[in-house]
Amino acid sequence: MKKNLLLLFFVVLAASCGTTKTIDHKNIELSFLDDFILPENLEIEETKVGGLSGIDHYDGIYYLVCDHPGNPRFYKASIEINKKKIDTVLISEMIELDRTSKFFKNNTLDLESIRYNVEKNELVLSSEGSFNNGKDPSIFHISPNGQFLLNYSLPDYFSASGEQKPRNNGVFEGLTESLDKSGYWAGMELPLEKDGSKPKLFPTKSPVRITHFNKETGEPTRQFVMQLENITKIPWMYFAVNGLTEILEYAPSRFLVLERAFSAGHGTNGNTVRIFDVDARNASNTLNIENLRKEAYTAATKKLVFDFKSVRKQLKENIIDNLEGMTFGPDLPNGNKTLLLVSDDNFSSIGKQISQIILMEVTIKL
Repeated sequence: MKKNLLLLFFVVLAASCGTTKTIDHKNIELSFLDDFILPENLEIEETKVGGLSGIDHYDGIYYLVCDHPGNPRFYKASIEINKKKIDTVLISEMIELDRTSKFFKNNTLDLESIRYNVEKNELVLSSEGSFNNGKDPSIFHISPNGQFLLNYSLPDYFSASGEQKPRNNGVFEGLTESLDKSGYWAGMELPLEKDGSKPKLFPTKSPVRITHFNKETGEPTRQFVMQLENITKIPWMYFAVNGLTEILEYAPSRFLVLERAFSAGHGTNGNTVRIFDVDARNASNTLNIENLRKEAYTAATKKLVFDFKSVRKQLKENIIDNLEGMTFGPDLPNGNKTLLLVSDDNFSSIGKQISQIILMEVTIKL
């Protein structure tokens, strides 16, 4: 009898874990066009190309950041698009960060996002640090050849020694330049421990902070909160996570937010990846709130605009991999924007994974 009840519980739980949100195309519509798989053993300048956790595009050049803490680096690439297909991908150059600077020596560089600063010909990077080793996260500028320029000032609740207890490998995962060019929005992957719980199979209060930093002063100026979705697949090997992996501001206080969930034990089908339309126009400024559990605030609203499970069979290897980077690319002949995403293959350290580039078409209806 107990076995039957347990089986019934898992059947009901499995049925409740599916994505029930409907796709909303009122403001923005995303359409899958193509994907491209980088060769597994591709090497550029004696480094293996992998761990690609961020991508940006400017003037025909793509910047791909690698999250290898032992050798923090980024690559320059060209991605040729022909008739809404990815024709070729050519990675042309590897740039290592110059770790002779005091800042780089004192920080663990787990790089997660990269943005090109047009006005000053600089690059802006986010790093999650290493909380298990007492190393803070960071957001900083570098020169095109990898030299440190400046870093941003972080509120105390983001520090490794702070009372809010940021989660290891769960801090600054997403980065986007604000439309007014005043600075950059940085999105957390997971909630601070005192703000809320990590997403579970059942609905939880899992708020992540998205903070705007002024690019000239390096100071935080505004912040809003977004609630993460719950886990959608039962983890058969006792590990599951869902978090924000990238953000793009496409209209004033309107964002495309990439969320990636992973449940262990499903092989190459463990990832659930979705893109949401997030509206922060009426969201509270939570910058000065130390503990989100203890104060009232208005979170940003969000609507599902794309679920990658709908195109799994169209992907070249039928795999939705660990998508972490996202950027707008060149406009299409019809005037619509392109959207390119890249996956972090973790250097295949946890099983079969691929370095995948996905091309999409964006129709903005605002």
